[in-house]
Amino acid sequence: MGLLGLTATGVCSMVGAGINVIPFMIQRNVPGIADNVLPAYAFAALPAVLAGLAYAILASAMPRAGGSYVYASRALDPYLGFVASFSQWFSLCVATGVVAYVLVPFLRDIAVAVQWSAGAAALESGPVRLSISLAVLWAAAAVNLRGVALYERLIVPLMFLTFILGGVVIAAGFAFDHEDFARAVLARDGASVALTAAPAFSTATFLSAAALLFASFIGFDSIAQAGGEAKNPGRNLPLAIAIAVVSVGLFYMLFTAAVYHTVPWQYIAEQAQHRDLTAPGLLGYVLPPFWTVVIVSAAAVALVKDLPAMLLAVSRLMFAWAEDGIFPKAVAAVHPVFRTPHVAILASGGMATLGILGSHLAGDFFLGVDILVTSMLVNFLLMAASVLALPRRNPRIAKDVTVVRSRRAQVPLAAVGVVVLAGFLVVHTVKDLTTPAAAWYFRSTPVWFVVMAIGSLIYWREARALRRRGIDLHARVAVLPPD
Repeated sequence: MGLLGLTATGVCSMVGAGINVIPFMIQRNVPGIADNVLPAYAFAALPAVLAGLAYAILASAMPRAGGSYVYASRALDPYLGFVASFSQWFSLCVATGVVAYVLVPFLRDIAVAVQWSAGAAALESGPVRLSISLAVLWAAAAVNLRGVALYERLIVPLMFLTFILGGVVIAAGFAFDHEDFARAVLARDGASVALTAAPAFSTATFLSAAALLFASFIGFDSIAQAGGEAKNPGRNLPLAIAIAVVSVGLFYMLFTAAVYHTVPWQYIAEQAQHRDLTAPGLLGYVLPPFWTVVIVSAAAVALVKDLPAMLLAVSRLMFAWAEDGIFPKAVAAVHPVFRTPHVAILASGGMATLGILGSHLAGDFFLGVDILVTSMLVNFLLMAASVLALPRRNPRIAKDVTVVRSRRAQVPLAAVGVVVLAGFLVVHTVKDLTTPAAAWYFRSTPVWFVVMAIGSLIYWREARALRRRGIDLHARVAVLPPD
């Protein structure tokens, strides 16, 4: 893949369900955030930028498939690299399944907008929803199986289409105001919109919201996972990460500001207590049916394009583990015709399928988001620590860094990254453990520890098998995997 394909991989992994749902449903998950969603979003960009910088530094020296695992295993320790990337793999696979599952309600809303009541009713059916979700997921897996040429031809147009259709949402949001929305709600629902005063600012609430909104920036790391299939990776990987983080960050700010420009936060906060809200559903009050179909279609496209990029990222993690010998060797198999890690892709698709089934049987959208945030904050924290440790742990690899080459600049940037990411992780964990929950498995922190324990058992088993064969794992991770 060239620079455009790599950038599209990051953008398409980042822009999806998060931007259409999280900035509005956060009014239910973090009550009291009120009109501070946009500032919290901007603050959430800080750890994303610091993590992106760490990834760019490490990617310039270690452009290999399985990015985050390779970086941490070579700069810190193979165990830390594996268990952190294992929890990342698990949470991203589950998130992939959730994205495929939540696509169907957007298709239903399109059917409602065009007044196709029979189609809308069919899409509400459990078997139909499951069938469509699974079909879309495995179509994305098929794209990955066929190779990066087909993947790139699909993902690049979808990236541009997402920005173009998202621009429609932004234009529509700034074209109307709160008074327009109040009149539309009164006309359609016969209800008035109460504009109550905002609660007093709470630092704890603001930080909790920022930690959750950080989930929307997760995805640029998928660029690093594709390092083994990149053209001129030492240059293109860090450049693609920078372009993706900056462009998506600006898009998020404009998108969220546009929706809140039309829809009062008071209405969103009140409605979020009773139903799931989306950007298209909210703006549908003030738009004619044609434009409602356009913005709902934009959300559907944003979800669909997530799937190939996310599957590419998680499958390359599995491939890198197996290539180092800390996961069953069969997972590193490459298809003889398509030259893709087909076993890793199929295994990742299987885990994502469990995410779909879990969403259908019980499902908790924000539980999945919380698990993802926990695992990625830990992962990003290790990336910043890897920047600090690499020259001491692996000076031969460290000399190949081409982004922020000066240690005088690297050290303070990475140190700030460690502190900020650790702070976000503490805030997120405290919120998770103090929020009322029906059972322990509805909290992301215990679930994350269970996943880490499973990853540890796998690592110890495979590491012991390597020792029995006389293979020194630490010597193996002292060098990069084959290109």
